[in-house]
Amino acid sequence: GWCPLSPTGAQTTQLLVEPPWRPAVLWDWVTLTCQGSGTAGATTWYKDRQRWEQQGRYHLSVTKSGTYTCDRPGSRLSPPVIISDDDLVLQVPARALLEGDTVTLRCRG
Repeated sequence: GWCPLSPTGAQTTQLLVEPPWRPAVLWDWVTLTCQGSGTAGATTWYKDRQRWEQQGRYHLSVTKSGTYTCDRPGSRLSPPVIISDDDLVLQVPARALLEGDTVTLRCRG
């Protein structure tokens, strides 16, 4: 896939969320995918800014709420994804939204 270049020219790592809604909620059986340059097997995961126990996998099945990021050698750290365990959430699609876009919101609990 295509990865945007940061101002310094380094590749940016992206964290994809499935199902594709934000905020992601723990009871949705969330899977994160670390996407970027470099070897997938060299993926490093972080939860709440601490190195996470599952290393070297580019997919992560989330079992705990928190803030997740990932990186690979030669890439920048991904933007964070927050996984919530709230009982009631208002969700938006996990994609770039522009002014004027029609968007579907989900209120779930």
